[in-house]
Amino acid sequence: MKGFRNFLMRGDVIVIAVGLVVATAFSTLIQAFTNSIILPLVARAQGAGPHTQGLGIPLGKSPATFMDFGALISAIIYFIIFMAVVYFVIVVPYKHVQARRGITVFGDPAPAKTCPSCLSDDLPLGATKCKYCTSDLPAE
Repeated sequence: MKGFRNFLMRGDVIVIAVGLVVATAFSTLIQAFTNSIILPLVARAQGAGPHTQGLGIPLGKSPATFMDFGALISAIIYFIIFMAVVYFVIVVPYKHVQARRGITVFGDPAPAKTCPSCLSDDLPLGATKCKYCTSDLPAE
């Protein structure tokens, strides 16, 4: 059981899980945009007619040409609520548990230097030479 717990508490597993959840919620938003905005525009270009239900604009005489803003707004609200739940139910407790273990996750990136020659910006503050172009770095 300890090995399974250690596997779950690895930072990359939680990051991947949160990424999958974000991708799933974002796909719902994209699907609503496609079904409610893009498809009616395509249907209108094909000559379909109007629809009168919901918040939107009829582009023709067919229900297939109704640009449904209500469904898109609903998907945006769903996305925001879903992400808030993910943050407060998964990310915040995970950050707390990792902080107790002395590990910082989902924090600010470490400060870094920028090489004036090659413009790489991920060099440690104490570096005196660039690890990419090996030019000398100015002292700060």
